[in-house]
Amino acid sequence: MPQRVRVPLRVIVGYYSDATLPVYVKIAALSRRETGCEAGVAYLAGLLGLGRSTVERALTELTRPAPDDDVAEVTSYRRTHRGGRGHTAVRRVRAVARTEHGAWVPTRAAEALSPRQLRAYAAIAYGTATGHHLSLADLGRVLRHRSGKQAGQPLDPRSVRRILRDLEALGWISVDRRAGYRGRHLYTVHDEPLQEPLTADPDEGSGADLGGGSLATEEDHLTDSPDDPPTAASVIRRRREQEVAGEAVENPPLPPSLRRPYTGPQLTLAPRIWRVLEPAKGLLPGLSPYVVRALAREIGRQLDQGQAPGRLRARLQFRLASTQEIRDPGRWLLGAAVVRHGCGLTDCESGRNWRTGEPCATCADTRAAAAALRRLELELDERESQMGIRTPYRLPASPRHQPPELTGRPR
Repeated sequence: MPQRVRVPLRVIVGYYSDATLPVYVKIAALSRRETGCEAGVAYLAGLLGLGRSTVERALTELTRPAPDDDVAEVTSYRRTHRGGRGHTAVRRVRAVARTEHGAWVPTRAAEALSPRQLRAYAAIAYGTATGHHLSLADLGRVLRHRSGKQAGQPLDPRSVRRILRDLEALGWISVDRRAGYRGRHLYTVHDEPLQEPLTADPDEGSGADLGGGSLATEEDHLTDSPDDPPTAASVIRRRREQEVAGEAVENPPLPPSLRRPYTGPQLTLAPRIWRVLEPAKGLLPGLSPYVVRALAREIGRQLDQGQAPGRLRARLQFRLASTQEIRDPGRWLLGAAVVRHGCGLTDCESGRNWRTGEPCATCADTRAAAAALRRLELELDERESQMGIRTPYRLPASPRHQPPELTGRPR
């Protein structure tokens, strides 16, 4: 398993510059030794492919307390001896609590990606781990301008989209387009790139084939989650032979006459989803792939909650038969056809128990309580009208009614 470190969320989305993130990842990986991180600035700059001045500025930002919460992420201890002889400083990262939000970032990504690409990768890793469907605007606020006239402003969606394409092309993420919440992209992060670079040796750490890998890969392998015990496979690395094609493979596109005609989105649905949607199969060919995926997710969610497929099928068939005209099939299917009406009980179907057919007791109690509350409000309104009082804060009987006018008490 590749070596990973846990980066606090405040480093990913805070005021720190882009170059601070790879420097933090490398120091966190090297500081897992008992003696701490003893690498010098020149050595860190060589590993990360950054300039020495850039690394020095990043170290300055990490060792100084942050202006918002006065917390320093890295501590540095200088070591000197008598006679003017000295050694490099010992650096250690701050001990991160288990309850603090953060993202697991592989150390290889700090060397293979640019600082801005690494920040985008870390933000996507955090969003994927917490179940958030990130939009381009969300990533733009994280990858905001750090200098210049637009410092602090979010990055435009075009630049964010370019960074995501680069990460996908390098194999660090996979993008499932328009498959998330409200048509957002779904991302899958990888601890290692899916396709190895042609100039690197995957069995020698994260560097190129120059006779050895990175220091962080050779010194310590216990950088994954503390809950996962180390295994022999994480310590021993064996060289594997790669199978490479002997010649280039060309796949020319088929002519239009030989292409398979599109027969509707039902080909991409699971069998249990298709059994539910079979009464409305005449409405499916005209739907967009996004609507079909959203419809399949909604039906799958209800099936996972314990609702029987026959119940959803009967509901769809009844509402299709009772609807006179359907102008927008996708909107009708998502907003009316598959929506369950009733209380919070799973067996409740529009005020009746689906298994027994009897009226739902919870819905009956709710209706009785609402009727009793309405009667009390009417009695109170009648008494206030007899006394000449008009209450301005009373809610109307229907949302369509206008609120009463503000009047004071008669003198």
